[in-house]
Amino acid sequence: MNRPDSAVNLADARTYEVGPPIEFFNWLRSEAPVWWHDSDEYPPGFWVCTKYRDVIEIERNTSIFSSAQGGALLVDQGEGTELMMLNQDAPQHTRLRNLVARGFTPKVVRMLEPSIREAARWIVDRALENDGEYDFVPNLAAELPLVVISELLGIPYEDRHKIFEWSNRMIGADDPEYGAIGGEDAMSASMELYMYAQGLADSRRERPLDDIVTALITADLDGEKLSDIEFNVFVLLLSVAGNETTRNLISGGMYALMQHPDQLERLKADLPGLMETAVDEMLRFVTPVMYFRRTATEDTELRGVQIKKGDMVTIWYGSANRDEEIFANPHVFDVGRTPNEHIAFGGRGPHYCLGASLAKMEIRVMFEEILTRIPNITSAGEIVRLQSNLINGVKHLPVRNS
Repeated sequence: MNRPDSAVNLADARTYEVGPPIEFFNWLRSEAPVWWHDSDEYPPGFWVCTKYRDVIEIERNTSIFSSAQGGALLVDQGEGTELMMLNQDAPQHTRLRNLVARGFTPKVVRMLEPSIREAARWIVDRALENDGEYDFVPNLAAELPLVVISELLGIPYEDRHKIFEWSNRMIGADDPEYGAIGGEDAMSASMELYMYAQGLADSRRERPLDDIVTALITADLDGEKLSDIEFNVFVLLLSVAGNETTRNLISGGMYALMQHPDQLERLKADLPGLMETAVDEMLRFVTPVMYFRRTATEDTELRGVQIKKGDMVTIWYGSANRDEEIFANPHVFDVGRTPNEHIAFGGRGPHYCLGASLAKMEIRVMFEEILTRIPNITSAGEIVRLQSNLINGVKHLPVRNS
């Protein structure tokens, strides 16, 4: 297989303006599944791992591939982010995950479905008021994750768009529309969010409520409690992970359905029978989080390639989710695909997404409402993608209710 483009720079956010470089990932899986990427942005560079089984092995082998040493992203992490679960190994990660997991139990998720359904109906009601072209992202995709986060954290309804703005500025720091190039605006946004989270904690201490904030700040697991900074960092992680990933999956999933009208019609004809598999196929096909980083704690070997202690190792979920060894016809969008053991929520290791069940419920409910009540929604213009090497994001998706 000929390499499609020797100039592909996976570190450069501008690479993703036209979507993930799928052809390049195809070449890497075939010819160089463990590949060294020289990088001026993150010198001297980093390993790129694109195969499904390798991603799972790296995620599970935390003693050799660390999240704590350097963090989970290529960019240097700011002060306080070592307290984020994303940037921890056991035992710190295990302790923190056990403390916050009580907010995402199956019982809690089931209890949220009626309010999620009500919110989705309200969001669709507003979208139905549009007679002409409108933007799917702010009007349909973005609202439900914001409402759910507000519900989880007890954030006043009128404050929900603060979360939208802060997360956009943090994730979109390299995108001219959302942030100032260089990360200063991202740091400012994170500090504003920390301060807001501290206010939430302080208010619940004064007046406890039956919500996740009260549960987290009063949580006691074998004598362990969250510190204020741990709580604030958790709110940041939830705001970004719960907002950006779900919003961009809904947007990317809608775009995929529009690009595959046969699958859209198939799904609309059998929503009860196909909705669950369609959600998983959207997650596989879109894969909102493109990569995470690990750091080698010792010299090691992967597929015969020597990796040195201290090397940055990146794992690319979108590529793994199109691995020909795992998925039949991986580039085909099939709303009835089964089996579909995608790893859009992580590679089954200790960092598997805590909110996976909640996210899948949000996606399912939102599409059930859209496809039932706006069945003739169609594209009305070109998609505009986020400039980010982390999130496979959609900024604008023009549609109309024709």
